[in-house]
Amino acid sequence: MDESSGPDPRLAHMPPEELKAAMKKLGCRTQNDLAAAIGVSRSSVSLWLEGKIGVPRPVAMLIRMLVSAQRRKF
Repeated sequence: MDESSGPDPRLAHMPPEELKAAMKKLGCRTQNDLAAAIGVSRSSVSLWLEGKIGVPRPVAMLIRMLVSAQRRKF
């Protein structure tokens, strides 16, 4: 079995639509807002939103945790 043909296990499946929805729920109106909130470059956020590169698993997990915590506030 050739494992190189499968998806990179370090990448989490977070489609651009989910990322956009998460940004809205977190109150991030711009790519810069999200980048500053999670400590990445604006260009990384841009590439994720365009679907050009996958969201790294730790980042996807962090964003989902932030959204979950945001929901609990209300």
